[in-house]
This record gives sequence, structure tokens and C-alpha cells, in this order.
Amino acid sequence: MTASIYPSVDTCKSTDRESHTAVADMDGTLLIGHSSFPYFALVAFEIGGVLRLLFLLLLSPLAGFLYYFISESAGIQVLIFASFAGMKVSSIESVARAILPKFYSSDLHPKTYRVFSACGKRVVLTANPRIMVEAFLKDFLGADMVLGTEIETFKGRATGFVREPGVLVGLNKAEALKKALGETEPEIGLGDRHTDFPFMALCKEGYMVPHEQGVKPVTSDKLPKPIIFHDGRLVQKPTPLMALLTILWYPIGFVLAWLRIAAGALLPMPIVYYAFWALGVRVTIKGTPPPPAKKSTGRSGVLFICSHRTLLDPIFLSTALGRPIPAVTYSVSRLSEIISPIKTVRLTRDRATDASMIKKLLEEGDLAICPEGTTCREPFLLRFSALFAELTDELVPVAMVNKMSMFHGTTARGWKGMDPIYFFMNPSPAYEVTFLNKLPHELTCGSGNSSHEVANYIQRVIAATLSYECTTFTRKDKYRALAGNDGTVAEKPKVHAKKIMGC
Repeated sequence: MTASIYPSVDTCKSTDRESHTAVADMDGTLLIGHSSFPYFALVAFEIGGVLRLLFLLLLSPLAGFLYYFISESAGIQVLIFASFAGMKVSSIESVARAILPKFYSSDLHPKTYRVFSACGKRVVLTANPRIMVEAFLKDFLGADMVLGTEIETFKGRATGFVREPGVLVGLNKAEALKKALGETEPEIGLGDRHTDFPFMALCKEGYMVPHEQGVKPVTSDKLPKPIIFHDGRLVQKPTPLMALLTILWYPIGFVLAWLRIAAGALLPMPIVYYAFWALGVRVTIKGTPPPPAKKSTGRSGVLFICSHRTLLDPIFLSTALGRPIPAVTYSVSRLSEIISPIKTVRLTRDRATDASMIKKLLEEGDLAICPEGTTCREPFLLRFSALFAELTDELVPVAMVNKMSMFHGTTARGWKGMDPIYFFMNPSPAYEVTFLNKLPHELTCGSGNSSHEVANYIQRVIAATLSYECTTFTRKDKYRALAGNDGTVAEKPKVHAKKIMGC
């Protein structure tokens, strides 16, 4: 058989398909990429660290040889063993829910997705472990059924082997589809290689997704819902080359990170800016910051209202100002507090206690606060807590943007003590600090505006400056999505929906 027995997916009609069932392969069909190595590498690194990633990379040539010269099944089994053996099943599920969707969504094939999304019922057949792909396919693409390779487990851990009937390729896909749908004949079958022919033969129509260079993935605005929250340390998809570079850079970056941290913690703040530049950390300052408050005048200190990208936001604010600005924090690790070059004061989440503490700090001088309460990596701003607006009218919004090329400096699932280390492990991390105009008195609570009106206004101003979108999502929403808790206490959270709102 050859691919020419089925027409190209370009010829497939995507209108009036609401009552139809589409069955699609994943790698090379639903996704542009034909290799599943990057996604196994994400699981390996995020759960097992750099050594497990190295183990996977060393076995990948063997997997490739088996895949092309012995059987597709044997090659995939090697990748599963190298990535999964000994891993907790709950950890794999966590990575599949919080990390992989961001990378899968950036590789969606536009031609396949046009047809797949037009059908009322959607089924995905894949050689990848079902545990690894199901969360993305169901939660973000609306798949009704996911048929994939099932992994063997023992006492809550993956053994690295697969259950019968083995890796879902070739005839196994067709048998799995027949078993799942019975006598029902799907309308559309979508594949990209001859091993997909058996399941495509069970469909009324079959279409091939051609192997083309330069295909641009589906843009995020075309997805059923945006991916606002995601976790994981790696910024780029770990292709074999990127995985190798990450492994080689890791020890160098770790040492460099501590040099940068030492420079920020030990040097006088007025020269930290120049020390960072000498060590490859780029700090860009825009706007005109206000002068420090003079205690002799009795004027309250300025409260800097910052968008929240990493826990280092107040430190880079201080770097931009050339003087240490204390910051109120929540859920920061002890290590981060110890190495911090600025004073940090923990919030209690008790409104009266926190209000009293912030007022006292403002009497002593300027202060920084991130009213989102948690970080967000995507171009969105979370809801601003309104407490700050009740405490002072001296409000200066600050738009914070950072750039990382290799590692993310935030986490919801991991140990937060590593956040500053991972940020500074990037080859050339960057921060852009934009000081906006001080809030006019007529827009403050002192002029009769409610604290919520003030908070929402500042959120919109910062969002407009950054070309971000405002949302009503909160810290609890983020942690429920990524970590399965509300980010505050170990009790079962109440689930409720939030919607994106226009700025």
C-alpha cells in the first residue's frame, strides 16, 4: 500500500460535520511533529531531573534504530521505559495535566485541526501512553475518547513496560477502535503513514495528512480555550539537540546562578544594576520613577503596584530604582528570604492583620506589592486584590516583563526555593521594568472611589501597557488547575468557574 490510496486532508470538507465522528492519529497527524521524544523528555526532566533526561537521551539512538529498522512498537517501548520506569503514576498525571498541554497546543496541525474540530464526536488513536496525552486531548481539544498505549504499574509506580496488547500501532489501533466503537462506522479517519491504514479502513472516509515543511501551528486564539496556567521548568520544547544543550548547560548555569545571586545579595543596591549587566542579566528601565519618600515631611511612602512574573519582581524593581524597596510576600520559601537582598514581610491572609502591617511599613518608607497574589507566565493579568487601594493614595503602577530562554523561574508544583536559581540559570535572563504615572488623586479611594474600582483601573492600565489581557482568575484558580489544591491549605477546594474579561 502507498499513501496515494487516500486523498489529502486538504480535500476533506469541514462543514456540516456536527453529527460526524472523526478518528485521528496523534504524532504527525493531529500534531505537526512526527517525533514524540520531546514529550517523553518533558516527563523525564520534570519528574526525574537532569539525570533522567540524560538517561533518556542516551537511549534515544537505540529507540531510533529499533523504530526505523525493527518495529515502531519496539522504539516507543524504549522511550517509555527510559522515561517512565520507577516514576509515580500521580507524578506522570500531574505533568500531563500541568505541563504537556502548553507544548502540545503549540504544535497543532492546522489542516487536521480544521477537520477534527468540525466534527461533533472526536476520537484520538495514539501510540503514546494514554496517561500522557489524555488530559490535553480531552480538556483542551474536546476529544470524547482517547485510545492509547496503557502502561504497567506496581504499587502506584510505572514499571516502564506496557500492558497487552502492547504499543498501539498498526493493527492494534484498528482493533482498539473496533472494540471501542463496536459496529459504529466513523465518518472520517485521519492519518499520516501507512501504519494508520488499518484503522482508516474502518472509516467511511480516509484522508492523509501530508508531510510538509514549514507548516505553521494553530494559533492560540483558535483553541477552544486559552492555556493561561502552565507549569514546568523548561521554556523550549526539548528536542534531542535542545535536551543535549540543557544537560551540558545545567552545571554551568547552576554555578553562574549562584554568582548572580551573590552579586545581588552582597553588593550595594546602587551598583547591582551594573553587576547584573556584567554577569549577563539584562535590566531595561522605562518611565520615570518617583523620588524616595522623606520621613521628615510625614508623607506616606509610595506603594509600588507590580504585575507579578516571578518572585524576583521586587528585587528587579529595587535594581531599577537603585535602592532597596521592602516587599510583602506570600508563600515564599525560607531560602528565598535568606538570600534576598531586600526586606521581605510575609502576609498572613488575615485582612485586618495585613492592612495594619502594610500601613506600618508605608510609614517607614516605600513598599512593593504584587496584588495578583501569584505569578502568571502568559500575557494575562490575574485579578488584583483590592486591599492595597484602601491603605494609601500614593500608588505607582509598575509593569514588569521578563524573558527566559531555557528555564522558567516559577513553579506551582515544585519547590519554590529553586525559583530564583532557575531564573538566574538562564544564559541571559532579562527584566523590563516600566514605571507608569502615579495614580491621580481623583482616581484613588481618597476621592471616594471604591477599592475595587481602583484595583481594576490599575490592572487595566498595566495590561494596556504590556498588551496583556485582564482576567478574573485568582491564585486559587491557578493552583487548582496546576497542583490540585488552592495554594493555601490542605483541604478540598470548592470548584467554581472563572471567565476572562476584557480590559
